[in-house]
Amino acid sequence: MKLQRAVALKINNLLLEHNLSRYALCKKIVMPEQTLKNIIDERNKDINLSTIAKIAEGFNLSLEEFFKDDLFKKDNIEIY
Repeated sequence: MKLQRAVALKINNLLLEHNLSRYALCKKIVMPEQTLKNIIDERNKDINLSTIAKIAEGFNLSLEEFFKDDLFKKDNIEIY
């Protein structure tokens, strides 16, 4: 799967786990709702690491914790 798909799935999983809406997450991390929507809908092909860090922080996760998921295993991700 493509990296942007894995990131979108991870965010959706975290939203469900934390019982949080997209809107609530955006308010918490001060991010435009459209930005998060574009990431989750996989419209954003180049997601900045700083954006992912901000999203992870909204779930009280480090980047390491965010990416520590089978979704991001080397064999599961298409880099190109």
